[in-house]
Amino acid sequence: MAFVPQSVFADRAQRIQAWLEQQDYNALVVTTPLNFYMVTGFHLDVEPWERPVAAVFPRGGEPFLVMNELSTNHLKFAEERDTLFVRDYTIYQEHQTSLNRTYSRDQFGAIVAERLAQRGVTRGTIAVEGGPHPLMQIAMPQMSWANATRYLIEMREVKYPEELDILRDGAKLTDWGQDQYMALLKPGMNIKAFDFEISKLMMEEGARRWPHEKVEVRAFSSGGKWSSAPHGSGAEAAEAFEVGTGVVNILIVRLNGLVIENERTLFVGEPASDVQIRAFNAATAACEAAAAQMIAGNRVSSADAAAQREYEAAGFGEYINHRTGHGLGIGGHEFPEDMPFLHRPFKENEVFSSEPGIYIYGVGGFRHDDTVIIGKDAPEVITTRSKKLEDQIVPV
Repeated sequence: MAFVPQSVFADRAQRIQAWLEQQDYNALVVTTPLNFYMVTGFHLDVEPWERPVAAVFPRGGEPFLVMNELSTNHLKFAEERDTLFVRDYTIYQEHQTSLNRTYSRDQFGAIVAERLAQRGVTRGTIAVEGGPHPLMQIAMPQMSWANATRYLIEMREVKYPEELDILRDGAKLTDWGQDQYMALLKPGMNIKAFDFEISKLMMEEGARRWPHEKVEVRAFSSGGKWSSAPHGSGAEAAEAFEVGTGVVNILIVRLNGLVIENERTLFVGEPASDVQIRAFNAATAACEAAAAQMIAGNRVSSADAAAQREYEAAGFGEYINHRTGHGLGIGGHEFPEDMPFLHRPFKENEVFSSEPGIYIYGVGGFRHDDTVIIGKDAPEVITTRSKKLEDQIVPV
C-alpha cells in the first residue's frame, strides 16, 4: 500500500502537454484543491479564496507552483516522502514580519506572470478553471483566457490501476467499520456521539494499517423517522437509537486522496412493521440492480433506471427523491454528477456509488450504498458488507 505513485502524476503532466498543443493554449493554471492534488500530488492546506495558489503547466516547459507561506513546511514534508510531483515553487509572504520573502499576497498574479515569462509565455491563451484570479488578470492584461474546467473533470473520471488499488484497500476499512457499527450499537445511545465513536475506531484502525499515509474518515447516521431526510433532519443533536426502528449509516474513508462510500440500512432489534421489511428488501434489490448495470458500454442512466424499476415493482416508486449514484474518486461527490439523464456509456475503470434510496415520511429512509469499479465485462463491487436483512438486525 502506498500513496499514488509519481508515475501517475507524470503521465497526467504528459497528457496536459498534449492537450495544450492540441488546443493551441500556452499554459494551464490549476487553482482549486481537488484538481491541485490531481496534478501535483499535494493536498492543499489552505483555502485558495483567501490564500490563492496556482499549479502552472506552461506549454513545452516545466511546471511550477505559486504557494502561500503557510504551506512552507507542508511542502517540505511532501518532498521528503516523495509525494510532491512539482518541486519548483515560489512562496509569497503571509505577513509583514516575513522579511525573508520577496513577494506579498498582492503580488500573486505578478509571480505567475513572471514565472510564465521565464518559460517564454508572455502572450496567447491560458486555460484556467472557471476564470482567472483577478490578480492574474491585472498582471497579464495581454493574455486571453479559456475555461479548463471540463477538461479537468474528464481527466478525473477514469482511474489509474494504482488508484483502484488504493480504493480497494480503503473499502476494506469501511467494511471493518460497518462490522464495528453492528457489534457496538446499543439502544438508547446518542446517534451523533456514536458516529464519533465509530470514526475514532476507524481512524485508529487506519493508523494501524497505514501509519505513515493519509487517512481521513467520517461517519454520519440517522435513525427512525428522521432518516427519511437523507442528510439529516436539521435538529438531530439528541437523536437516539430506538428499538424497532431503522438506521441509515454512512461510512466514508478518503485514503491517500481517494474516497470510498459504504452505507447500510440496519434495524435496532426486529423491524416493527411489514412496511419496514418490504422497503428494506426493495432498497437491497435496487442497490444490486443498479450496480449490475455498471459495466463499460452500458449507459450511465441504465443504473438509475434499473433501481427505479425495482422500487416501482415493490410499490415504493413515489418515495424516490434522489439519483441512484454519482462518480467517486478524488472528491466524495465526484463527476459525473447526473446519473438519471446521462446517456453516455460507462467507461472502464470509472468509479461510482450505487445508492438508490427511498424515504417514507413518518417511517424512515432505506438505502444501501456500494462503491463500484466499472468493469469491462462485470462490475467490481469493492464494499462487501452484507446487505441481507438477517445480518442487519442488531440484537437487543
